[in-house]
Amino acid sequence: MGRHILSLFMGVVSLMLLPYGYTWTEYRIRRSIDLSAANPLISDTKLPTDLIPSGYSIYLHPVLDKSVFTGRINITLVCAKVTNQITLHAHHDLSVNELDLTVQRIDTNTANGPVKIRRVDRVPKKPLLVIYFHDQLTVGASYEVRLKFGGNIWENVEGIFEGKYKQQLNAPDAVESEAVIEADEHSYIGTYFRPHHARRVFPCFDEPAYKVPFNVSIVRPRTHHVLFNTERERTEELDAKQVIDVFKQTPPMSTFTFGFLVSDLLQVPSMSDEKDAMSPTVRIWARRDFQKNVADVEQRVKVAMKKLQEYWGVELPLTKLDVVALPGFSYVKPADNWGLIVFKESEVTRGYYNLAQELVYQWLGSWITPHWWSDAHVNKAIAGFLSADTATKIDGGDEFEGKYPMTILYSIYYEFSKRYPHSRITAMKQETTCSKTELVLRMLNYTLGEETFRRGLQKFIQHREYKTFYGDDVWEALTKQAHLDQRLCESVTVNEVVNSWITKDRIPMVKVVRSYANRSATVTQRLYLRERPHDVPEQDKMLWWIPIVVVTQDRLNFRNISTIKWMKQVREAQLEELPGPDEFIIVNPEEIGPFPVNYDERNWNLLATFLQREESRTLIPVYTRAKLLHDAWNLAYAGDLSFGTAFNMTLFMKYERNHLVWNPVFTLIDHIGRHIDMSAVHKKFEMYVRTLLTPLYEELVSNQQESEEMWKANLRSLAKNFLCRAGYKPCIEEAQRAFKKWMDSPEPDAGNPVANQYICPVFKWGTREEWEFGLQRVINFPESRIKSERTYLLKTLAGCPSQPFKIDRLLNIMVLEDNGNFTDNDISLIFKMLSGGSSGYSTLFNFLKHNWDAIKIRFKDRESLWDNMINSATGLFTTQEGYDMVSQLYVQHQGEFGTAEHIIEKSLKNIKEETKWSDENLPVIEAWLDQFLASNGVADQKFLG
Repeated sequence: MGRHILSLFMGVVSLMLLPYGYTWTEYRIRRSIDLSAANPLISDTKLPTDLIPSGYSIYLHPVLDKSVFTGRINITLVCAKVTNQITLHAHHDLSVNELDLTVQRIDTNTANGPVKIRRVDRVPKKPLLVIYFHDQLTVGASYEVRLKFGGNIWENVEGIFEGKYKQQLNAPDAVESEAVIEADEHSYIGTYFRPHHARRVFPCFDEPAYKVPFNVSIVRPRTHHVLFNTERERTEELDAKQVIDVFKQTPPMSTFTFGFLVSDLLQVPSMSDEKDAMSPTVRIWARRDFQKNVADVEQRVKVAMKKLQEYWGVELPLTKLDVVALPGFSYVKPADNWGLIVFKESEVTRGYYNLAQELVYQWLGSWITPHWWSDAHVNKAIAGFLSADTATKIDGGDEFEGKYPMTILYSIYYEFSKRYPHSRITAMKQETTCSKTELVLRMLNYTLGEETFRRGLQKFIQHREYKTFYGDDVWEALTKQAHLDQRLCESVTVNEVVNSWITKDRIPMVKVVRSYANRSATVTQRLYLRERPHDVPEQDKMLWWIPIVVVTQDRLNFRNISTIKWMKQVREAQLEELPGPDEFIIVNPEEIGPFPVNYDERNWNLLATFLQREESRTLIPVYTRAKLLHDAWNLAYAGDLSFGTAFNMTLFMKYERNHLVWNPVFTLIDHIGRHIDMSAVHKKFEMYVRTLLTPLYEELVSNQQESEEMWKANLRSLAKNFLCRAGYKPCIEEAQRAFKKWMDSPEPDAGNPVANQYICPVFKWGTREEWEFGLQRVINFPESRIKSERTYLLKTLAGCPSQPFKIDRLLNIMVLEDNGNFTDNDISLIFKMLSGGSSGYSTLFNFLKHNWDAIKIRFKDRESLWDNMINSATGLFTTQEGYDMVSQLYVQHQGEFGTAEHIIEKSLKNIKEETKWSDENLPVIEAWLDQFLASNGVADQKFLG
């Protein structure tokens, strides 16, 4: 009986000391999460589940002038399973004093006192510190590990980093005078612990699921101050130059949300009235001469925070929030610690999106935390969606120029329609997974209804204060709310819908074929593949939960749109009660779901006709106009739609002036133009491009104003760029005039006075003399100038010319003459640039063919260059003529390709596939272009070529 009572008592003690919010059974089960599901960028060195931390007490002593730190840590923990060791995360850069290391039992048991240590090990190649004992620890008992540590403070390294900045000694207003501006140097140190870099600073349980309080003291110079997760409680004396700041205990939090900044930055004076004081107190910090730039940040933070509080229905339990504009901060993402957010200076000065995103992370990341990194994509996706939603509600989407979510949507379309998405690049995969999850959240916001979606997220965070969550917890909360609001039938869960999207690195394509006589339609789904050949394994097994939302011509209401039905991972579904044969339908308007839609030819033509009528075109909203155009061209490119139909969908662009509709046009002009530029059709395509873009560009130029919106300047720049590429004479002449100033310069190697936008048109359409001048600038490039300027020149010298003699000249110098001014990296860059257009890769092919023996000798011991050359010279042809050329070279030199044998074999396979595409599509494209150009009476006087 006594043994049972003791076991029960130990169980109660262990329950009391578990991380906040867990029953023991729940914690034990959830600790067994499958590592294979975790983010592959995160180390898989998860700690054993034998011991569970309950608190940290940390003393840190950073020494700024020596770039080192020392410290002490006491870790309290409870023994959950029988073990004779304690395992902690500790980075190899972190030194731990193994001789001055003790472990004490600290509960009420009479056996309290030091635990005898057998040995201490640092695990090779793993960031682990293991303490072994002679005897087993007692299950349910509490212990405290006490140890000392130290390490280096590095520049731009995760953990503790250091930085410096210069600040004017003069008053900031003196900048505008002719006074000499002096500057003194200031130093700071800060932390960047996400995702798992706390182990670089102190031994710990460095996993997000362990959320415990921290008691922290930090030494600082008297000239500096410390910003930490919580407010300072008191300051203690250390010596004449240093003091110790002791901070209030933190709430339970993960190690990655721990953060501090030691600096002499100044608090930006508050512009708020005391009347509008809100909790938490918001403080902005910046260098003295940057404070004017961030004067409005406090107000923007408060506006965004108020919106988010309304959305979540609950305030953050923060007493203060410090927002820092840190000079010289080089990380891509802000350091988002609990109660302390550190931004690059450039990131905090504009808009609401960045601020809102970091504020969302305070709710969902710091306060409520993903249990493991496999669920971090859900966390990031919710933050992305809500920050965009918040920014849009505040400023109407001005910050995005209306481009959200189209920018990420198009990139998802292109990436997931490849034969091999991500090209096995893990970091890109993580980013696109987050983006796709964000788009799925947006889809749910539409299909469940904004109010149901919001209440579902509120339900998700209820009772999770200082706890962790799994991705499925989000979907379960949304399911409960959707069932309650009758937005989803009881037999369906949001989990099922979401998993069909986020577990596949693919997206579907929906095809709608109408039966006009019956006023019905058959809807089918299949994998969307844009890149050929369409030979992805098991594609027939891939099915999604797809919401079918339909807008009809007789009811063009894009505000009150609801899901007619869900395709519940079925191949086919039927739509009934559609409009008559002379009226179109639009499926998936406003890109509600991340998938393209194809129609039968008649429906496409009804849409094309409607869009060409000025009085009716704007009845279809901008996003949907952009979608229709984008889908048509991409489906044609993929081989799923006639190019004649796709080109018809561009006819309304003659009247279109919205930049969101134009944006996909430029991408598709580029994609299709590159694909057909070896064929005779390409000249006609360029004439089509000039005819399409000239009215837009000339109108934008004539209406240009100094205070115009940014999107107008961007649209004008894009139109000009593409017109230049297509040989628009005014553009070429303007570029040559600008370039002549450089050619007439007495010291042309001292610097480039020509804007980059003018260089490519000159190298493409200009004279041999102009191009040769650019070549000499690369050869004579001074060591003192910025190397990126030389790289840009080299790229344009190779990638822009349409005349083979220019490219031949470059190849002779770099490859055959082996000119010492050019490195192997330069040559690789040239090969890459030549693969961008047919004039480049066909000239490279002929150069290889005619100089085979000499090139083989040059690249005898440079296999990488040889492989790159074969790939760029043979891999991009798209016609039967190109296939015959490459095939002849392969036969002629069979057995001589060495390491590039597999490359040319792959090239031949790909060209054969592209040849089929060209045979099927080029006649259609040419026939449509002939009719278009004839009906438009194209004037040639403004064009080259």
